[in-house]
Amino acid sequence: MAKTETPRLQTPRRIRGTQDIFGDEQRRFAHVLSTFERVRALYCFQRVDIPVFESTAVFARSLGETTDVVSKEMYTFEDRGGDSLTLRPEFTAGIARAYLTEGWQQFAPMKLTTSGPVFRYERPQKGRFRQFHQIDAEVIGAAEPAADVELLVLADQLLRELGISEGVTLQLNTLGDAATRDAWREALVAHFEAHRGELSDDSLTRLEKNPMRILDSKDPRDRPIADSAPDIDAYLTPEARAFFEAVTAGLDAAGVAWERNARLVRGLDYYRHTAFEFVTDRLGSQGTVLAGGRYDGLIGSLGGPETAGVGWAAGVERLAMLLDEPAEQRAQVIVVAEDDDSSLDAIALISDLRRNGVSGDMVASGSPKKRFDKAVKAVPQAIVSVRRADGEVVRKLKMLGSEAEALEAQLKTLLS
Repeated sequence: MAKTETPRLQTPRRIRGTQDIFGDEQRRFAHVLSTFERVRALYCFQRVDIPVFESTAVFARSLGETTDVVSKEMYTFEDRGGDSLTLRPEFTAGIARAYLTEGWQQFAPMKLTTSGPVFRYERPQKGRFRQFHQIDAEVIGAAEPAADVELLVLADQLLRELGISEGVTLQLNTLGDAATRDAWREALVAHFEAHRGELSDDSLTRLEKNPMRILDSKDPRDRPIADSAPDIDAYLTPEARAFFEAVTAGLDAAGVAWERNARLVRGLDYYRHTAFEFVTDRLGSQGTVLAGGRYDGLIGSLGGPETAGVGWAAGVERLAMLLDEPAEQRAQVIVVAEDDDSSLDAIALISDLRRNGVSGDMVASGSPKKRFDKAVKAVPQAIVSVRRADGEVVRKLKMLGSEAEALEAQLKTLLS
C-alpha cells in the first residue's frame, strides 16, 4: 500500500508594506530612537505612551472626514463589541484625546514626546510603509511663540546630533490666526474659481472641500494657477504678524537657519500660525524628513476647551535612510571554555563580567581550536580562556585591542 505524503504547510509571507528590521537597518533604527531619547531629555520633555488603536472618531474628527488619510488610508475595523476602532495613523490626535480624558489639563503646559508604529494603507515605496514608525514631540497648553521656537530648536539639534543636518533645510510659513485664515481662504476661493476650467479633477474636489490644499498640488495643470494665487501676507492681522516675527526672531537667536515657504500650508481649520517642514533632496520625491505646526483648534474639535498646541513628527525609517552606517556593536570580551569540564566556570565568569558592566559573550562548543577561532572572529577587545587544572580554575587574559587600557585594568581586577 502506497504511503500517503502529508502536504507541506505553506509558510505565511510577510504582509505587503511591513518590514522585518534586522542587522545594519536595525542599528540605524535604534540609533535614531536612542538619539531622540537623549535629546528630548536635554529639553525636559516627558515620555508618554498611548494606545496603538483608538475610537475611529478620534481620527475622523481630528484629521477631517474629507482628508485622504481618513477616507482612503486608515486601518479601521469593528471589534467584537460592535465599536469602530482604528489603528493610529499618527500620534497627535491620540495625545490630544488623552489630554482630555485623563485629566492632564492640570499639568499644562505639557512638553511630551513619544515614538512607535503607526499605520496607513498607502502604496509601498522607498521609505514608505503601511506599518512605519514615527518619533513625535508636542507642547500642549502653551500659546506663546516660544513653544514653537523650542520645538523647532529641538528638531534642529536632533538632526545635527544624528549627523544628517547637512543638506536639510527648515522651511517655515505662517497660517495666521482664525481671522487671517478666513480672509485668505476667501481670496483663494475667488482666485481658483476664476481658473476653474483649468484645474485638475483633484483640485476641483479640493476647491469645494479644502481649497488651501490646491497650493501644494503636484499636478502640472495646477502649478501655474497655484503659483499665481495670493500670498497670506496681505491678509495677516497685526497679531498674527507679530506671532510669526517672534518665532523667526527666536530661531535667529538660537542659531537655527530657516527659509520662508509661503506655499507651505495645512488644510484643516484647526491649524494656526506656524507651519514647518525640514526637507532634503536626498530622498527623492519623499523629501520631507520632519514636519509639524501649531494646532490651536484641535482639542476643541475633540470636544474639549480651546487649548493651544504645537508639535511635529518624523519618520524613523526616513531618518535612518540618511544615516551613515553605524558601527556594529561588538563584545568587549569573549569567554572561552577550553573544554566541557570548564563550561560552568565560564558561565560564572561571563555572568560576573556582565554584572560589572562589561559586555561579553561565551563560546563553549566545538573543539578547542574551533572555540578560539570563533572567539577571534567575533573581534572582541579581549579573550579570557577558562580551564580546570588540578581541580582549580585557571583563567588567562589575552588583550586584542591596542587602545583598551581601561578595559584591561578592569578585567585584571575582576579576574584577580
